[in-house]
Amino acid sequence: MAKISALIEKINGGNNPLFQELYGVDAVVLKEQADRYADLMAEFEKTYSSDNVELFSSPGRTEIGGNHTDHNYGRVLAGAVNLDNIAVAAANGTNTIRIKSAGYPEFQVDLSSLEIDESQFYTSSSLVKGICAKMKENGYEIGGFDACIEGRVPKGSGLSSSASFEVLIGAIVSHLFNDGKMGAVENAIIGQWSENNFFGKPCGLMDQTACSVGGLITIDFEDPSKPIVKEVDFDFVSTGFSLVITDVGGGHYDAASQAEYASLPTEMKAVAAELGVDVLRKVTLEQIVEKIPEIREKTGDRAILRAYHFQGDNQRVVDQVAALENNDFDAFLKMVVESGYSSYMYNQNIFDVVHKDDQVVSLALALSEMVLKGKGAWRVHGGGFGGTIQAFVPQDLLEEYTKTLEHVYGEGKCHKLFIRAKGSIKLEL
Repeated sequence: MAKISALIEKINGGNNPLFQELYGVDAVVLKEQADRYADLMAEFEKTYSSDNVELFSSPGRTEIGGNHTDHNYGRVLAGAVNLDNIAVAAANGTNTIRIKSAGYPEFQVDLSSLEIDESQFYTSSSLVKGICAKMKENGYEIGGFDACIEGRVPKGSGLSSSASFEVLIGAIVSHLFNDGKMGAVENAIIGQWSENNFFGKPCGLMDQTACSVGGLITIDFEDPSKPIVKEVDFDFVSTGFSLVITDVGGGHYDAASQAEYASLPTEMKAVAAELGVDVLRKVTLEQIVEKIPEIREKTGDRAILRAYHFQGDNQRVVDQVAALENNDFDAFLKMVVESGYSSYMYNQNIFDVVHKDDQVVSLALALSEMVLKGKGAWRVHGGGFGGTIQAFVPQDLLEEYTKTLEHVYGEGKCHKLFIRAKGSIKLEL
């Protein structure tokens, strides 16, 4: 624990090496981040009458390779980004967790009861309780603490604000009560377990792992109970490219559109079933092609096209990792574009055929190609049918690209990011 005044002095208005690693070298940004922490510490002291605290940060994440591959036990490439959730926290010596998030009322979690409560599904308190329950089951100490949290990972942006929150809580409990002994991958697995069981939402492990581990990682879900996580050694900052995530809006939440989204894994698995297995990872492209005449009447042609996309993007992750490790950024960018085209033509998660007049992602990709063709890369980001797109933009085109996209989608819709090396951490200032 450290006194708030001492922490503010160490932050030094953002002129701190760790701050530069987390937020970049722009002096204005660093000062803004320093003020952000100072304001949150002041809020903590006002709310909980204590000035002896620890500071924590947990990043959002971006999917870089492997679009709709994880649910069929495929591979993904993901990275932590410099938009984060931060926390000021301190143990309170009780059996109650009290959390005040900016813009929301305080909620409390009683650690004397760690049972699943379905009436609390889809609440932050259920996530926190689930994380503590699983940590205790895994042999870790848990205890009451107070925390003020402020988030800069936009909700609904495809940057995984919920996963960032989950591993932030895991890091807080690990450091306050276990000397930070819990590993990053275990933190991710516990966050996913809580979301599945206490929050009531099925999800894969990519989001939590990317947020917890930090940097660039590739995950192989061939055995989903034991995913293989590998860190990728590549410095994106040195390329001179910005990673731009644009919020294009759109997306419909009626039953027909939800069925359209659900058809992605269902159709892929239907093709797999016709080949005698449960997921596409267990078959080859050659096996699929050989059986097309027999199965297309049963599965439909779109399902086969989606299976074709899976096989291509699953292998493309391996090739993207190899390109980055060989410092061949041009080859990597080419494969980002290839992945985007495959999602558009074969996976068909760019627009919802039920609402075919709303093609926000299609339009954003067209505008991106107009500005970046031959000089950058662009693709759908995440689930598709609305939401966000991703682009790698050279510095000399960054202003033009941002102006072009925000002209259509609105000011502030382009998030200019970089891959940060740190995952969910306690700040050692």
